[in-house]
Amino acid sequence: MKMKKFNYYQPTEIRFGTGRLEELGEVVARFGQNCLLVTVPEIPELSELFRRAKNILKDKGINVVHFDGVIPNPTVEVVAKGANLAKNNQVEVVVGLGGGSSMDTAKAIAVEVTHPGSCWDYIFSSESQPTEKTLPIIAVPTTSGTGSHVTQVAVVTNPQEKYKSALFNNHLYPRVSIVDPELVVTLPPHFTATTGFDVFAHAFESYINPHGSPYTDMTALEAIRIVARYLPQAVKVGSDIEARTWMA
Repeated sequence: MKMKKFNYYQPTEIRFGTGRLEELGEVVARFGQNCLLVTVPEIPELSELFRRAKNILKDKGINVVHFDGVIPNPTVEVVAKGANLAKNNQVEVVVGLGGGSSMDTAKAIAVEVTHPGSCWDYIFSSESQPTEKTLPIIAVPTTSGTGSHVTQVAVVTNPQEKYKSALFNNHLYPRVSIVDPELVVTLPPHFTATTGFDVFAHAFESYINPHGSPYTDMTALEAIRIVARYLPQAVKVGSDIEARTWMA
């Protein structure tokens, strides 16, 4: 059978492994001294992670502005609040720390800060598209499954139009993604299971996609194998760093 033609493009620098969060300050300093940290609202379970991330940044001389207004299925209003905060503080780089919603919000903010109008004006179906003016984005995932830390996609919702869409542009690829399995050790079993199964869902739909390629088939099958082997253990024993590392 003749192999089909395909393209592959992945510009994100991936730093993977336990303890890699400590490199966040060094990474951000490459792109600027004023940073917007984008997260969900602070709760006791997340306070230590947020404090640690801020301290790592400050130790490298980074000025940190914390936007903790992320919600599930981020809206254009949430993005606008984050973008206004970034503009008022002359932010030069945006860090998305958390799950898919935090990273998608960070990407949309990086666009809205540097372009006229709303992020909604730059969804994939619009004539206007993000440009090289988009602020550098650093992604630090704390769950499995979303894939937002290595994609050019930011999903946003417009409540007024009752419509959910996405920005889809190569300028939204994170410059660097720090994948530290230690950050998911405290993820509760329910969220470990649901976000872990999300990995399986993405891999399965990729494998059965008629527009797939030998490369995507290879990675999809390996992802399915990893989920089948390590997700049950990660759910059962959250502190199992080997299972967490494979699922990260």
